[in-house]
Amino acid sequence: MPDRIDTGGGGRLKDSHDGYIAREGVPFIFTLGLAALALAWMGFKGTATAVFAAMLFVAFFFRNPERATPDEKGLVISPADGKVLKIEEVQLDGPLQGPHRKVSIFMNVFNVHVNRIPYAGRVERIEYQAGKFLSADLDKASADNERNTVLIRTAEGKAFLTIQIAGLIARRIVCWIGEGMEVVRGQRFGLICFGSRLEVVLPLDSKILVQAGQKVRAGETPLGVL
Repeated sequence: MPDRIDTGGGGRLKDSHDGYIAREGVPFIFTLGLAALALAWMGFKGTATAVFAAMLFVAFFFRNPERATPDEKGLVISPADGKVLKIEEVQLDGPLQGPHRKVSIFMNVFNVHVNRIPYAGRVERIEYQAGKFLSADLDKASADNERNTVLIRTAEGKAFLTIQIAGLIARRIVCWIGEGMEVVRGQRFGLICFGSRLEVVLPLDSKILVQAGQKVRAGETPLGVL
């Protein structure tokens, strides 16, 4: 199961994940820092330097910058940093039914991996599914990999999905929200470790504002209009 901070019911979540480094990364950074110091003290300076460099990379990976989220009515923003892999029409048979539009975003290890809510609403359902760890840029990853699906219903009654998908290296999906919560556009809601994929599934009549190959930023880049 993904690590989930469950606040125990409805209501709007106070965003407590706004530190410059996502707190899930702190144990890794601390451990690598101690190891680098110990190796240096024992005289293994070359190894200590390599471990220290690894610590810096992990700190870079878990960075959690502020973002300026647009507030235009109906605008759906990107939940992830990365590159748009594809935009397609899909037929759903799960939490949502029928034809929808799906935007798939690939995050490499150099992207910010903190995920953000695309549009305000109530979290109606969260569904975790175990799976494989194929490279997240493959089409098969969308269907076969471990995932965490979040169904949000807007105040206008429209429903959409945000899907966290683990990748080849990623073995940990983190979700900070729970069912029944009120969430706002641009709010941090989780992360996936070390390379992964995010998908946003919108109603069929939504207008898509991005194209395949385009780079996007979580909390800032408009993906579409509901």
